[in-house]
Amino acid sequence: MRTILITTILTAANLTAAVKPSALFCDNMVLQQGMAVPVWGHADPQEKVTVTFAGQTKSVTTDKDGKWMVKLDSLKASSEGREMKFSGSNEVLVSDVLVGEVWICSGQSNMQMGLNTLPALNKQKLKFKNVRCFDVPKVVAFEEQDSLKGDWKVGLPNSAVAGGFAHFLEKSADVPVGIILSCWGSSSLEAWMPRDLGKDIPLFKEQLDELDGNKETRAKIKRIMETKGPRKTPDDIFLRRQSNILYNAMIAPLVPYACRGLVWYQGERNAMNYDELPAEPWFRRSIPMVGYGDALKLWIERYRKEWDKEDMHFMVVMLPGYAKGFEKVAESPTEKSWAWMREQQLKALDLPNTSVVNTIDLGHLTNIHPKDKLPIGQRLALLAQRDTLGENIIAEGPVMMEVTVMNEALIVDFENSEGLKTSDGEAPSAFWISSDAKKWEQASAEIKDGQVILTSEQIKRPKFIRYAFAAMAKTNLVNAADLPARPFRTDQ
Repeated sequence: MRTILITTILTAANLTAAVKPSALFCDNMVLQQGMAVPVWGHADPQEKVTVTFAGQTKSVTTDKDGKWMVKLDSLKASSEGREMKFSGSNEVLVSDVLVGEVWICSGQSNMQMGLNTLPALNKQKLKFKNVRCFDVPKVVAFEEQDSLKGDWKVGLPNSAVAGGFAHFLEKSADVPVGIILSCWGSSSLEAWMPRDLGKDIPLFKEQLDELDGNKETRAKIKRIMETKGPRKTPDDIFLRRQSNILYNAMIAPLVPYACRGLVWYQGERNAMNYDELPAEPWFRRSIPMVGYGDALKLWIERYRKEWDKEDMHFMVVMLPGYAKGFEKVAESPTEKSWAWMREQQLKALDLPNTSVVNTIDLGHLTNIHPKDKLPIGQRLALLAQRDTLGENIIAEGPVMMEVTVMNEALIVDFENSEGLKTSDGEAPSAFWISSDAKKWEQASAEIKDGQVILTSEQIKRPKFIRYAFAAMAKTNLVNAADLPARPFRTDQ
């Protein structure tokens, strides 16, 4: 619970509004190490506000609307709980403030999926010393908000992915970890977009125009949000499947809280369509798989602009195996499956300061909410260590680097290939090859001298490869760290 000590000076000038920091600045919070830390809130117009923390004192005069912001100088990691004081016509004191690594974790239901639902995580008995979580309320707004409700709680976030990530990151980096959890099941990428992305993404602009012009939909949203007590499930679903309004209420108020970056586990909603936009049902009208990658990159760049932080790191969780409705062709390299969405998600790597968690060896044939979340948390922590903390570690599996044609064989060289092997001791699986005719045949594969050699009796002049490019491929190629090889295709 937030500790607030108020000393009131009874003058006409300050009866209207006491100094009040954003809800993000409260007891048990974690501040980001190694960078300037914005701190903001409200008070009376033209009032002097002073923030004191860790030997620093910063003052500012509020604007005509009573808004204020200061920036603390770069802080060093600390697990010592310290106090932060806000002073003006009153004083606000918050306690047990730590400094470490702060991450926003966002997306849809597989990010939202709770810790207690997963036996593997319970068995692991995830522990923590200095992990804190701010759980953003699941609300919507037609306009961007600059405030929110909530508080920092001591402990792991109630998200299997975010909780596992926090546990492993704290354990390996040995610093406090703060997680801001802002996610909502079945939400599309567009739900988390600011309105001005409409100028770059025509479909998103179309969605905004439809929402703006639909009085019935807007009235229903307003009615649901004004209803007291728990929301009915159909109403909850209706809210989270809209465009933009999740961003307005669940991301905009977080800006510009200092953080290392954002973990993004989303895509299932946008993977409902391959390259077409069915008119019905209405909730399927979202950016399809083909086109998602370009929209994702624009979204990342827009968030960096909002935070005014070009090196804000984004870690994208690849969609795992799933083939409900087409189980018989789950291993096919040509079906319109989540393989194409994974390829789109990998486009995030076109931008600097991005990572993609490979989950090709995970998932469930028919359950869109698989329970094997523990490896995702582990792999996120590894990537964060390597890509944001500069640690020299093996953080991902083999990544295709070069393909050489030699006689009737294709020879594949990989990055991160030290100790290249298979997890089951069998020959590498899930490789398909073709000639220029694009008739795909499953390849015979062997590991030799750190390379994978592919042949097929049916393909005499092989040219192209698709590896693990299927709804749910049976993969076994890993490196010495037992991390899976990344799916790829060379026929682009």
